[in-house]
Amino acid sequence: MKGAEGLLSTARAAGVDVCFANPGTTEMPLVEAFDSTPGVRTVLGLSEGVVTGAADGFSRMRGVPAMTLLHLGPGFANGIANLHNARRGRTPLINVVGEHASWHQAADAPLASDIDSLARPVSGWVGRTTSAESAAAEFVAARQAALAERMPATLIAAADHMWSEGGEQADVPQAPEPSTVDAERVEGMAKLLAGQGRPALLLGGAALGAEGLRLASRIAATVGGTVFAERNPARIERGPGIPAVPTLPYFPEDNLAALRDCTHLVLVGTGIPVSFFGYQDQPSVPVPPETQVHTLADTGEDTLAALRALAEATGSGAAEPPAHEPAELRAPQGALHAKAIATAIALTQPEHSIIVNEGVSSAAAYPAVAAAAPAHTELDLPGGAIGMGVPLSTGAALACPDRPVIDFQADGSAFYTLQGLWTQAREGLDVTTVICANSRYRILDVELGRAGVQQPGPAADGMTSLGDPGADWVSLAGGFGVPGSRATTGDELRAALQRAHAEPGPHLIEAVMT
Repeated sequence: MKGAEGLLSTARAAGVDVCFANPGTTEMPLVEAFDSTPGVRTVLGLSEGVVTGAADGFSRMRGVPAMTLLHLGPGFANGIANLHNARRGRTPLINVVGEHASWHQAADAPLASDIDSLARPVSGWVGRTTSAESAAAEFVAARQAALAERMPATLIAAADHMWSEGGEQADVPQAPEPSTVDAERVEGMAKLLAGQGRPALLLGGAALGAEGLRLASRIAATVGGTVFAERNPARIERGPGIPAVPTLPYFPEDNLAALRDCTHLVLVGTGIPVSFFGYQDQPSVPVPPETQVHTLADTGEDTLAALRALAEATGSGAAEPPAHEPAELRAPQGALHAKAIATAIALTQPEHSIIVNEGVSSAAAYPAVAAAAPAHTELDLPGGAIGMGVPLSTGAALACPDRPVIDFQADGSAFYTLQGLWTQAREGLDVTTVICANSRYRILDVELGRAGVQQPGPAADGMTSLGDPGADWVSLAGGFGVPGSRATTGDELRAALQRAHAEPGPHLIEAVMT
C-alpha cells in the first residue's frame, strides 16, 4: 500500500465520503489513489475558492468534515477566503495540501512557498506528513483536531510520502465530544435570570437548531427576557413551530439600540458581539455599558445540553415556546427590489429548502420574511469574505441531495466564484441561484454615505459600479452549462422560480433590480 492509499482508506473509515479537489502535479499520487481506494467521491472545482466554499457548505449541512485537495501554497492561497468563512462559522473540514517531495523542498522550486504560514490564520490545526507509514495517522490527527476545534485543519502532504510504499490504514478513534457545562454554572445562571431585570439570550452554533431555539424561547418567556441569534449565523433553522428569533443588527448603533433595555446578555454557543468595522464615535463591542455579559456555554461546549439544563433549572422545560403568527406575504408586483426578491423566494420555495444567503446589501431582506416561508435551513456569511454563495450552495446540495437549494446571491459577490456553476451542472445539483442584479457594490455605497461622502466623485463611483459593461448573467450561466432566465418584475420572478423548482438540475435567475 502506498502512503496515499493508506491516507484515503483511513479517510473513508473516518466517515469522509467526499473530497472537493483542484489538484496539480504534486497531488498525482493521491489522484491515482482515489481509483485504487474507492469510497471517497471526488468533486472537481474550477478554482480553489469553489473547492473550499463547497467543503464548508457540505460540512455545515452534514456536521462531519469534508476533505479538500489543493495544489501547494498558491492553490491553498486561492481558497483562503472561504476557509476564513469556515473558521468564523466553526465548520470542521480537512484540507490536504500537496507539497514538493521532501528531498526537493530545499531546492526552492518556482511553486515552493511557506504553506504552514498561509494555513495557520484559517486553520485550528496545521501539520505535515513525515513518512508514507505515518501519513494515515497524521490524517487522523487532522480529523480529530477539526472536530474538537470545530474549524478547518490542514495537513501538508509531501509527494514522496504519498507515492512511496509502506502506507497503512490507521485506527480511527471516536469523534471528540464537546465538553459539558457544569451544574454549578447552570444553577448560577438560573438564579441570575430569576432576579430583577430583563435578560437576553444570544445564541450561536448548535443552539440555532430547532431544539435550541425552542428551549431558549421557553426560558426567555419564563424569566421575562428575549432571544437573539448571532449576526450572520453559519446555520439557523426556521419554519412553522420554530420560534422566529431576530439576529443582531449589522451596524453598531442598531446593535446598541436592540440591547438597550437588556440588563443581562447571556452567551450560548457564541462570543460577545463585535462591530463588523470600526466606525468613528461607535464602540468596537456594541453592548450597552450597563448590560452585564455572562457565558452559559462557549463555542466548545455542549450548548444544547446547557440549554436543557437551564430550562429545567428555571422551571421552563415543559413550557410551550411563545406562539407567533407570521405576517401574510403579498406577492410582489412591479419592479424588483430586495424585499420583493426575498418575498418571491419565500412564497415559492419548496418545503425543507436550504437558503444560502449572500445577498450582502440585500441580505437582511430574506430573514425579514422567512418566518412566513415553509420549514427551511438558512446558511449565512459568518466571516464576511464574499464569494461564498455559489460554492456553499454547491456543497450543501451535495450534502443533502433530497433538499432543494436556493442561493440568494449578490451580483458583486457572485463574480468571485461563478465557476461553481460548472460544478453544479456537472453534478446535476438542484440549486437555483437568484442574482440580485443591481450592477453595483451597493454595500460600498452605503459605507461611503456613512463616511460622509454623499456625492461620490468619478473615481469612487468607478470603484463601486459594476456597469459599463453590465454583466449578462443569463449568458454567463449558459457558458457554464446552467440554464438561465431574466426577471424584471415580481410576477416574472415568481414564474421563473416556479419553473426552476419544477425542473431537475441547476438554474440561474437574473433578478434585475431598480
